[in-house]
Amino acid sequence: MSMKKRLFMIFGPIFAAALLMLAVFLSPLWSSLNYVNPKVVNNAASSLSPQVLKGQLIKRNALEHGYVPFFGSSEWSRFDPFHPAVLAAKYDRSYQPFLLGARGSQSLTHFFVMQSINPQLKNKKAVVFVSPQWFTPMGEDPNAFSFYYSPLQTTSWIKRENGSKMDRYAAYRLLQMPSGNSDKEIAGALARIAAGLKPTTSQMTYVNIRNRILLNEDQIFSRYRVPLNNEKTIDKNEELLPNQYNYQKLDQLAGKIGAEKTTSNDFQIDNTFWNRRLKSHVKKLKNFQAHMSYVKSPEYSDFQLMLNQFANDHTNVLFIIPPINAKWQKYTGMSSAMLETFDKKITYQLRSQGFNHIDDLSRDGNVPYFMADTIHPGWRGWLTMDKAIRPFLTEKVPSPRYRIDNYYYSKEWQNESGSDNHFDD
Repeated sequence: MSMKKRLFMIFGPIFAAALLMLAVFLSPLWSSLNYVNPKVVNNAASSLSPQVLKGQLIKRNALEHGYVPFFGSSEWSRFDPFHPAVLAAKYDRSYQPFLLGARGSQSLTHFFVMQSINPQLKNKKAVVFVSPQWFTPMGEDPNAFSFYYSPLQTTSWIKRENGSKMDRYAAYRLLQMPSGNSDKEIAGALARIAAGLKPTTSQMTYVNIRNRILLNEDQIFSRYRVPLNNEKTIDKNEELLPNQYNYQKLDQLAGKIGAEKTTSNDFQIDNTFWNRRLKSHVKKLKNFQAHMSYVKSPEYSDFQLMLNQFANDHTNVLFIIPPINAKWQKYTGMSSAMLETFDKKITYQLRSQGFNHIDDLSRDGNVPYFMADTIHPGWRGWLTMDKAIRPFLTEKVPSPRYRIDNYYYSKEWQNESGSDNHFDD
């Protein structure tokens, strides 16, 4: 047997398999196959899985079948009987939360997540949990952003960008992250978008091919794969609730459970969190947040990306602004005046552009058992939020009339401190 034949017998099948795989991942046929196992969708809704956050198929399928996007971060992982996912399941609500976010996910991450579900956001409703801790001087942690970064969402957005201020700012911010520079062709396209130019023909060819491959990968591997599963946790918490919804009785139960869960400390912090995270070094944390500020941050402009996209999609949004655990705030020396300024600033940014559905709970940090730990809502906190979430999602509410102002992308706004009472206008 000749050397050529031997080589062909060795490498021919490999080469043929590679061509077949390339044909599969480039085929447009997958995009027409939208079925997802309902069990996968149900599990994904509360899974808080990074794979779900970065993908497209499961989220689109869920939002087309009655699930509502709940954007946020680590608070969604604090399951108890009064968590939004538990209350919706126990009392057979007409909606089911699809939890989007986990520790470290902030506005920039969510803007790109939205690029995978834009059709499902149009003229629909959403809930956004606005965590004060996002608005640090640094803004979104590049490492956290990289963990949730999705080339699929980025290429989908590049295909649709139109040179708007929103698109130019998004490209600029993405280039500030390691993820935005991880692919030279994508980085080149982002640089042109940030400069107000269209990507070159060769760049768009690359983007289209890359998007098709990534989309087909998502279609193939997401369809039947069951992600991380919190269903048992939800079921277990449902069992602790009465069969009929009665707010007064639920509030009493929330107080009772909160008291039972916080016996190890004077801050009304959940025992498990206290023992694992704080107990051993609590003395060192006295006044450690005395100079913390959430007033000046690039996060305000990243947040504007979300608002701009919601406006483009005519999405009706409920924004929830939580408090800080007041006992812990006092112990660590965090400024009440600073928190009040943050609240005024973020509320001004929302209302001035027509985002008027705001559940501002920033002054409830002293309510017993409102918080589960230092910054995350718990028993009574979730229940209080439900007083705004349930009617917003189950009743007809006024359609939004948004007025997007590009000023909120500016450094001036990021650094605005409200010293001239600007937020009181």
